[in-house]
Amino acid sequence: MLQQREDQGEHELYYFDESGFSQSSPVPYAWSPIGQPFEVTAYSHSRRLNVLGFLSRAGKLVYHTTTEPATTETVIEAFDQLVAQKDPDTFAVVVLDNASMHRSKAFRRKIVEWLSHRVHLVYLSAYSPELNLIEILWRQMKYAWLPLSAYLSFDRLCNEVYCLLGGYGVERAINFE
Repeated sequence: MLQQREDQGEHELYYFDESGFSQSSPVPYAWSPIGQPFEVTAYSHSRRLNVLGFLSRAGKLVYHTTTEPATTETVIEAFDQLVAQKDPDTFAVVVLDNASMHRSKAFRRKIVEWLSHRVHLVYLSAYSPELNLIEILWRQMKYAWLPLSAYLSFDRLCNEVYCLLGGYGVERAINFE
């Protein structure tokens, strides 16, 4: 229903979630030429780049990054950033999960303010991350688009993630149809 209304131009539809990128990310498998194994140093306590993103099926990505832990305040900053960037005349619906950060008192206090800026929130059913389309983006970035060499240093990882985020919709995209 929300997607049909988006297709009819009634509103923009975004899927919101957070994801983290660190050198200790699991690399499930990799291919290398025979006799030339590619090795990456394993870091048990790596710094982490947290990305909070709003993804539309139309290829629009609004994101907020931090190397600090993702908190309610960080999520509020990301939503405030979306509100500041969107066309004030456009109605936007944001689909999100039930993470505690999305249900905290501080977050709930901001919902009326965001609604006054024509941003409405819709919570997914519990335990249904497969309904949040931005999860597909995180999976693509981590397991298909990020080169193994990105994990050689934290700075390199951040640069590669920023390149993927900045190039989304132009250089790479996900077709949801």
